[in-house]
Amino acid sequence: MATFQYTALDARGQQTNGTLEAASDAEAVNLLKQNGLYPTSVAEADPSQIEAAAVEQKKAKSKGKSKSKSSGAGAGKKIPAKNLMIHTRQLATLIGSGLPLLRSLDVLGKQEPNPVMKATINTVADSVSSGSTYSEALSQHPKIFSKLYVNMVKAGELGGVLELVLERLAEYMEKADKLKNKIMSAATYPVIVLVLAALILTFLMVVIVPQFTAMFADMGMKLNPFSNFVFSTSDFLIKPELAILGPIPNIIFVFVLIAVIIILFNVWKRTPGGKKIFDKFLLKVPLVGDVNLKSSVSRFTRTLGTLVSSGVPILQALNITRETTGNVIISDAIGQIHDSVKEGETVTQPMNATGVFPDMVVSMVDVGEETGQLPDMLLKVSDVYEDEVDNGVTAMTSIVEPLMIVLLALVVGSIVIALFMPMTQIIKELQQ
Repeated sequence: MATFQYTALDARGQQTNGTLEAASDAEAVNLLKQNGLYPTSVAEADPSQIEAAAVEQKKAKSKGKSKSKSSGAGAGKKIPAKNLMIHTRQLATLIGSGLPLLRSLDVLGKQEPNPVMKATINTVADSVSSGSTYSEALSQHPKIFSKLYVNMVKAGELGGVLELVLERLAEYMEKADKLKNKIMSAATYPVIVLVLAALILTFLMVVIVPQFTAMFADMGMKLNPFSNFVFSTSDFLIKPELAILGPIPNIIFVFVLIAVIIILFNVWKRTPGGKKIFDKFLLKVPLVGDVNLKSSVSRFTRTLGTLVSSGVPILQALNITRETTGNVIISDAIGQIHDSVKEGETVTQPMNATGVFPDMVVSMVDVGEETGQLPDMLLKVSDVYEDEVDNGVTAMTSIVEPLMIVLLALVVGSIVIALFMPMTQIIKELQQ
């Protein structure tokens, strides 16, 4: 075996120098090509040349590490899901066009507008050029690339279908984002109306009602119970009876108390027991519960179907899916399915035993297992339930919107009635 010194170009067209051992020039060239390098010169080296090449290689390696460190600045931060979705779709297109992975990453890194995503792409490209697989490079950035993403890419690499897997990933993220936006848009309107109602109520109780209170007090009128309650509440809110640090109106402390309750509720909701109770409530509450269940089932079936169709083993796919459901009750049910499948059972039997999944889902999964088309059937179930979520959100919005309007009318109307009831009493007395 002899030592050869070479100069070659990598997949991005950058020049690299080094040494390798081979029996002949031809074998050295073949070894370089197998490693994805395109040799421009290969020659047998003497000891002095080998030593000089080793020094140069060490310097280049040190420089590469420095560049990787600077490129990775901020790469541990999260990025918007839309940026990752666009990157995945573009990468699939470039690889599908015949461009090598490293060259594709280089192109996308140069045109990426998001600085965090740009730094991450450059860091991943450096890791791949250093010998890591693409999935290994992605796994170094868990805040950006989820386990689902990394495992699907790994399955695509092993099966030689990375382009197809990336396209499925992009489609999965697009549909998941679409479903999330539907649910968020349905929840936005009630929140806006509630905030508006709170602001209007505060304005009436703090600014308008006190003026009527002073007027009726000067007239020495005896108020009815409802008006008296409204005026007393208004009087309490504007006085500093609860003040500890100075003459601060009580309404400030009311808002602080509400904020503290919300914070404590969110802290409780993050605890294992609290999250389980709250997630169970979300599945049972009228109107919202049905939409939440269908949304969770759609997410579960789409994630599992996408993973299995990409070549991820069923047990590993169930483990990943369990972490992406967003609901503890569904997650626990998937854990039971995983344990049963691990013991040799089919997916259908434990799924039916959990009592969480609708009968139609269990039946379609059963048909998928019998026909050997489980991934396709899971994706069809997801499509069906995504449509049902869309219809459920539309129906829920059509019911909630008038209810919110009625609530707002009741809030304002109650204050107005409390103000005008004493005035009607004054008018009656004047008429008599």
